[in-house]
Amino acid sequence: MKEKTTKDNNAISYIKHNYPRTEQEFQILLNNMYTTFCKKQFDYGPGNIAMGTSLKNKEEVNIALLGIIVRLNDKINRLINLSTKHNFEAKNEPIEDAFLDIAIYSVMALIVKNHKWGK
Repeated sequence: MKEKTTKDNNAISYIKHNYPRTEQEFQILLNNMYTTFCKKQFDYGPGNIAMGTSLKNKEEVNIALLGIIVRLNDKINRLINLSTKHNFEAKNEPIEDAFLDIAIYSVMALIVKNHKWGK
């Protein structure tokens, strides 16, 4: 475990030293993701992701993951539509929102898969 921690720390130090603006922007975006996630959970709660289940068994977890996959598919199709028809220029919702939603849904899927959702 110590070797993995050392490798992780080396990688982090390397990025911070060689790509400080990229690292800083990544941290800002992660914080923005977290804030957006918290606001949406405050408004909607965990039930919409659980798809009305209690997530107590593999089948219920798979149902929730499928729901997330459908939402991800919607966002990806939106990006495809914007890229092919509008050169990534959206009229009503910034393209950054779609990318942000995809990132958040991906993290939420991992939380569901790890049996930590709504706990």
